[in-house]
Amino acid sequence: MAQPPACDFGTPAADFALPATDGKTWTLADVSGEKGTLIMFICNHCPYVKGIIDRLVTDAQTLQTAGIGVAAICANDAQSHPADSFENMVKWAEEKAFPFPYLQDESQEVARTYGAVCTPDFFGFNAAGELQYRGRLDAFGKNEAPADAPRELVEAMMQVATTGRGPEEQVPSMGCSIKWRAA
Repeated sequence: MAQPPACDFGTPAADFALPATDGKTWTLADVSGEKGTLIMFICNHCPYVKGIIDRLVTDAQTLQTAGIGVAAICANDAQSHPADSFENMVKWAEEKAFPFPYLQDESQEVARTYGAVCTPDFFGFNAAGELQYRGRLDAFGKNEAPADAPRELVEAMMQVATTGRGPEEQVPSMGCSIKWRAA
């Protein structure tokens, strides 16, 4: 299990140009929202991501409705983890009806630039492109959550959209380590 560091408030969002499961190439500007942007590092095979994916799709739709851009990036080495191949990314995005672009970071450069550690790893930016959230989706991790569970990511990003600042107290996400290619 891997856990990212605390939020380094104000870190600028790094640009990228990555291919997506929809056949397009997306940049940071393409996915940015008027009130903020959420960049998520996920993958197909991780039990932590699989456990939250339905909640994540719902929460992403909520955020997009509020003017927050959302994109997911898979940076895992597909050679060592074939379940995370681009073809399987396409299948999973269609099966789960992702409302956001699902991007492949085959070189792993974007994940390294962002400092991504695990799947899922969430980077919430304000409208100025400054990091304001590096927390978890919710307190239930890969387990099923009750319908009335607090939605930490949604609440944090709504605060970012409204005030430009994320909550001072954030609980880091946890999940499988990103599967880095051998050097």
